[in-house]
Amino acid sequence: MPQLDNKDQVVDVLNRLLEAELAGVVRYTHYSFLVFGYSRIPIVSWLRAQADESLLHAQQVGEWITTLGAYPSLGIGPLLDSHKHDIAAMLQESLATEGRALDLYRQLLSLVEGHSVALEEFARQMIHAEELHAADVDKMLRKPGEVRAFAERGG
Repeated sequence: MPQLDNKDQVVDVLNRLLEAELAGVVRYTHYSFLVFGYSRIPIVSWLRAQADESLLHAQQVGEWITTLGAYPSLGIGPLLDSHKHDIAAMLQESLATEGRALDLYRQLLSLVEGHSVALEEFARQMIHAEELHAADVDKMLRKPGEVRAFAERGG
């Protein structure tokens, strides 16, 4: 078990990540119910894959919390819903919430860097996954033929 001088801070960030990832499971599953039209099947499949990935991340985070000898939160992060059910609005909400999770993973990395190789590597892997996910969502938000990133256009 890693010996961390700042264990309470690390566990706090991990619990906030657990709550954020569990909220992602609910959010992506909810979005998948609201997709209609010709593109429904591939988009629903993608959203449900994102829900599965969020669940996997939540499980990994929860395992780290108990590895550190702490109690995993039973809470769930905010479930913001703009009640706009077009795909672009769902993706924009996803990009915003994933950005907050990415910030938490970066915070985790800064807390464990140089103190626990395993936790540091975990944080880096999660940052890698979240950055790739954000890049995919950004590409999905672009109009066909647009090269410039959606985020660069001010969302």
